[in-house]
Amino acid sequence: MMDDNTTAQHRKAVIFRELHEQASPFVMANAWDAGTARLLTQAGFVAIGTTSAGLAFSHGVADGANLIDRTLTFANVRAIAAATPLPVSADLESCFAQTPRDVEKTVLLAAEAGAVGGSIEDATGIPQAPILALDDAVARVGHAVAAARSLPFPFVITARAENFLYGHPDLEDTIRRLQAYAAAGADVLYAPGLLGPDSIREVCKRVQGPVNVLVGPPPFPSVTELGLLGVRRISFGSLLPRIALAAVLRAAREIHEEGTFSCAAEATPYAQANQMMSSEVR
Repeated sequence: MMDDNTTAQHRKAVIFRELHEQASPFVMANAWDAGTARLLTQAGFVAIGTTSAGLAFSHGVADGANLIDRTLTFANVRAIAAATPLPVSADLESCFAQTPRDVEKTVLLAAEAGAVGGSIEDATGIPQAPILALDDAVARVGHAVAAARSLPFPFVITARAENFLYGHPDLEDTIRRLQAYAAAGADVLYAPGLLGPDSIREVCKRVQGPVNVLVGPPPFPSVTELGLLGVRRISFGSLLPRIALAAVLRAAREIHEEGTFSCAAEATPYAQANQMMSSEVR
């Protein structure tokens, strides 16, 4: 018998899966803590993703350097899932795993933390050989899918091809990888770093399954334009935490270098910020 928490998670999981099946794309907003999850929920988004980069930056370490462990990641997922009624998909990086059993364990822990989806990437974290061999990557996706299918709700597995983020912008190899991950059972396919509409269209055309696209620097297609290219999900990744970092640096430089405080005009009033964090999020 399912308890109330399990029933709520099942409901969120069904909603999250159905979002990928609609005709128009949706934006999955990436939060890096409970507070930003609340803000993004209040802003009207329909789903939340976590961000490994945002989590790393908030702890003063670099992303992609294996400096954030699984325990810290799931504490972050748990806090975000508790802060919003929306479906949450976890950035699981490479699943913190050297073995198939650990891949499966990571997916199950993500679900236990409140997520209804999660991503697995084919990056190694090793600068000299940053991308996994295809056969190894496919096997890991298969184990992630198997773990997801063992859950009592439809946990969405997103498989990521990391070529473009690691200096290997080979579109054909990226498509080949995404096709293989789809064949292994991945629910959503994702190649972060695609920028031009032609490459995005080609991926959507040749890959079987919903495609997620990461927002890139301008000029970048709009939500409507991405939908016309075939995209089904759009995510921010580390965009918002980097915008926040830019705002902090801008204000800090003014105060330190100019000795002035005009940056205070851009601050959210204290009472408003406090209200944002104390209001019940529905």
